Amino acid sequence: MRWHVTVAASLALAVALACGETAVADPPPVPREAAARVVSTNVISASQTNIFVESPAMQRVVQIQILHPAGGGPRPSYYLLDGVDSENDNSDWLQKTDAAQFFANKNVNVVMPVGGKASYYTDWQKPDPVLGINMWETFLTRELPPIIDGQFDGNGVNAIGGLSMGGQAALILAARNPELYRAISAFSACPDTGREEAKQLVRVTVASRGGDATNMWGPDSDPDWREHDPGTLAENLRGKAMYISVGNGVLGPPDFVLGNDFGTLLSTGAPLEIGANMCTSDFQTRLDSLSIPAQFVYRFYGTHSWPYWQGDLHDSWPTLAAALGTA
Repeated sequence: MRWHVTVAASLALAVALACGETAVADPPPVPREAAARVVSTNVISASQTNIFVESPAMQRVVQIQILHPAGGGPRPSYYLLDGVDSENDNSDWLQKTDAAQFFANKNVNVVMPVGGKASYYTDWQKPDPVLGINMWETFLTRELPPIIDGQFDGNGVNAIGGLSMGGQAALILAARNPELYRAISAFSACPDTGREEAKQLVRVTVASRGGDATNMWGPDSDPDWREHDPGTLAENLRGKAMYISVGNGVLGPPDFVLGNDFGTLLSTGAPLEIGANMCTSDFQTRLDSLSIPAQFVYRFYGTHSWPYWQGDLHDSWPTLAAALGTA
């Protein structure tokens, strides 16, 4: 199934309608010559620790929230990314799902970076006037893993996943750094930056939070767009365990909850998930053409909303756990 201009336009409108957040001023820059290091640690409980990492690449202090076993011993790490609305104080995974309870008895570090709003967790070509300096790929793949492995008993075995923008970013990061990850999850994502319609959706997504994607990967003709396209880089995903799920935009039981905003579900949640479904189908076609196996889950209903991603978090874990070698 391929994109149609009318669908892309409706998705762009849906993302634009989801706007309304005000920009948050960036913290003071961190000198580039500083080494990545933990400058502060906040122990929330026996199984959650928040660390604040001074990042030379990001030129600021970045908060990382980590769920981990209460005891010691080596374990793998699962880097879990937020969507477009990642805030500066807490990961949405902790606020909007039962992640803390779900992982409480599992031998894994769940590493959740905070503050990646509309960044695609990538290295931007230049600073953005609103979104600031974003060098997330360097931070997540080079600076942060040694800290997680060194201070939280990580054994060097990693998975990465996320929802929506974060799911697309997880596939991008894994395709660009295949040596780092054994498994990938992507929920309601659009794993595509190659086609013009997909580029425009990325641009509208970034613009919906005040940023300019030209500062990220340049104009549409820039090779950076293809160099961050999981479809183009699909061969790098061979051998990875992949769990990729999506709904179809039809309202399901989780949507019919007292207090839900049905206007928002119909105007944004439904069309965004329809678009994600099309992207996912196209990505499956691409992987199938290369005989690269992956687990694709197409729900019989579902909008672009958190109740479904909580379910995905649970349902994807057996696939990830097997690849990570943790019971």
